[in-house]
Amino acid sequence: MNRVSVIQNFIIIACRNKRLTSSNAVNRTTSHKLLSYIPLFGLLVFLVSCGGMGKTATNETPTRGNIRIVADESFQPLIETEVFTFTHLYTGAKIKPVYKPEYNVINDFMNDSVKVIVTSKKLSDYQIQYLRDTQIIARTTTYAYDALALITNRDNKDTLIKYNIVKDIFLGKIKTWKKINEKSKLGDIRIIFDNNKSGNIRYFKELFEIKDSLNRNFFAVNNNAEVINFVSRNPDALGIISVNWISDKDDSLSMSFIKKVNVVAVSQQYINDGSYYRPQQGFIYDKEYPFVREIYLISRETFRGLGSGFINWACGEQGQRVVLKSGLVPATMPIRLVQIKH
Repeated sequence: MNRVSVIQNFIIIACRNKRLTSSNAVNRTTSHKLLSYIPLFGLLVFLVSCGGMGKTATNETPTRGNIRIVADESFQPLIETEVFTFTHLYTGAKIKPVYKPEYNVINDFMNDSVKVIVTSKKLSDYQIQYLRDTQIIARTTTYAYDALALITNRDNKDTLIKYNIVKDIFLGKIKTWKKINEKSKLGDIRIIFDNNKSGNIRYFKELFEIKDSLNRNFFAVNNNAEVINFVSRNPDALGIISVNWISDKDDSLSMSFIKKVNVVAVSQQYINDGSYYRPQQGFIYDKEYPFVREIYLISRETFRGLGSGFINWACGEQGQRVVLKSGLVPATMPIRLVQIKH
């Protein structure tokens, strides 16, 4: 029996055999009797309402339900593994990850198209305030540390680049490989990145304070995998990818990518001691590699649902071990560095 039927039956029972007459005395008596039913009527409506709410609320818990999360495409290998592991531990949980450029990820979150996102960009103060004005509190958790890798073709022998040279490439001051190495037989540098709306290119534009449009030797493809494939076919290309795509030594796809390209080692910004660092776990952890960024899990859930459960798990011991295995650096779990001497 639905809520409307319950209320209708209650009114019929309450009013059965009650006939109102024109007498003031009878009117007063009847009114008092009807008034006496009001508390009971209100209680009945409340109980019926709570019963309906109870069924809705229990459909989703921190370990059960069916949700969609939107993640920056740069972190697809990591998030695929996290979701796979979580949903196999909690079989009642169904999580569908969708991968998009950073700009679209943030837009989906602000438009309430998704409750949980994975991104390297924090919400702005304006966005946070906008959500608060609509009674929504966005909760941001630092989940892992990633790095942006520079990759070159296997035939390109220039695999050591100083920080300031990287900066000058982005600023358009250096446009040819001969400017980096006089012996190079390559021509112009083509910088390849994943998407015009990506967080990868945004990171460098903010880091090097680039306000205007990128130079003509910058080219966007569609995703990180396409960057790797393009660079592997073009000796003059310099690619920008999340190291997440080439860091997991136990992943066959990651290892197939790393065999196609060189990973460039970069010096530190203010130290010129001849040392160069690749985006490996230890150098990401102590930030000797200069292009390190945070990965955030951001939620707008208004109750402890499956999204919150996934975030808590991903930031707990099991989820952080997945981060460690992927070749990135956990943000909420202490790690121990071991130096291997050859």
